[in-house]
Parts: sequence; C-alpha cells; structure tokens
Amino acid sequence: MQNTRRLLELMARLRDPQGGCPWDLRQDFASVAPYTLEEAYEVADAIARRDYDDLRLELGDLLLQVVFHAQMAQEAGLFDFEDVAAGICDKLVSRHPHVFGHAQFETDAERADAWETAKAAERVGRDGGERVLAGVALALPALKRAQKLQKRAARVGFDWPDLTPVLDKLDEELAELREALGSGQREAMADELGDLLFVMANLARHLELDAEEALRRGNAKFERRFAYIEDRLHASGRRAKECTLAELDRLWDEAKARGM
Repeated sequence: MQNTRRLLELMARLRDPQGGCPWDLRQDFASVAPYTLEEAYEVADAIARRDYDDLRLELGDLLLQVVFHAQMAQEAGLFDFEDVAAGICDKLVSRHPHVFGHAQFETDAERADAWETAKAAERVGRDGGERVLAGVALALPALKRAQKLQKRAARVGFDWPDLTPVLDKLDEELAELREALGSGQREAMADELGDLLFVMANLARHLELDAEEALRRGNAKFERRFAYIEDRLHASGRRAKECTLAELDRLWDEAKARGM
C-alpha cells in the first residue's frame, strides 16, 4: 500500500500545474488511450515470452496508465483512483456469487452463464436498456471484437447449430470476394474481405479457438520460417531480394519440412 500511495502522489506531482511535467500536463483521456493499449499488449507479449521479470515491469507500466487516467478524472471532478478500485471490488463480488454468496454451480458452463447474466444486468443498469451487442468495446482488435459480438448474438439464439453452415458461408463469402475482385471496385473488395474475415472469426468460435491467438501463432510461424530463409541465404552470401520466388519457396518448404 505504501508504494501505491507513492505512485498516486508521483502522478499528482507530474500533473501539478505549478512545476509538473509539461508533457504530462498536455495529455487528456484520448491522447493517453493509445499508450494504455500499447502497454496492455506489452504485458501480453511478456507473458507469451515467459519473461516474468519483464512482466513485472510491464505490469507497472500498465498500472501507471490506470493511475494516469484516474488522476485526470479526479482533476475533472469525475472520479478518483479509490472509486476505480471500489468499482472493480464491487464487480468481483457481484460476479462471483459462488464465492462471496450462496450460489452453487456444478459446471464451468453454469459459471460462465451466470457471469454473462451478471454482465447483462450491469449493462441494463448502466445504459438504461438491453441491447444485446451493447458494450463490446470498439477499441478491441477486430477479430477479438468479432468473436465477442458473435458470442453475444449466440446467447439469444442467433447462431448456426454446427460447423457445416459456417463452412458453407465461408465458401459463399470467398465466392463473393472473387466476384468483387473481378469488378475492380476497392470498396466492394474491402466489404467482402471484411465479411470473409468475420466468418473466419465465427469459424474459430465454433471450433472453440481464439481467432487472435490463432493469428498470432500464424504470425510467429511465418517469422520462424522467413528467418530460416534469411539464415540459409546469409550462409551462402545472398539476400532474399536477390533470389527468385521459386528459390524462396524452396527454402520455405525446407523450413516447413523441419517443423518450423
């Protein structure tokens, strides 16, 4: 708690109009938001690398973002850090009736359903209405947001019963993208590509996979294989831009055969 108080005091000092940091004083919620997102991704990156000393540091950077927003809110008379902490404490209690109350759940599915029901009730109280898709953050990565939107819709029965119609829809959207490519109209191509990606996210959801994680794995695989290509070329004194596509493809297939 001592360091928490110190952090809050340091942030207040940085935002002090009399002698504070000029850069910190210029910031507002909108200008700080990109840094907040960046720090969250850096936390995730440290976890993926299993670098736990770096994770400690990145969590500190992320905590600073919370404190920064809370300090600006306090200055505007909106809320302060204690209000933020109180809000999440209340939410944890209300969403865990099996821990802090008398509810009993037999399965993870029952717990998840109760969690979503509690969230829906919070949205009604906050927004004054019950839009099924309300509250899915616009700033989420697009694939992650697509899966959240689809999951919300599925809770009220708007979902395909199994994989077959999802795969059929995938074929349909791919055909529509091919048609748009033939038209040469960029807006049509963008629309159809978006539809195709949305169905891909739905496919991941039906497979009980995280689309963002699947794409991260694909990115990592591409990096490993391309690094292999560069290493093989470097050993022979060549660079990728000096090679034909056929040569690069051969090295790619070598990397793939090695299980990279």
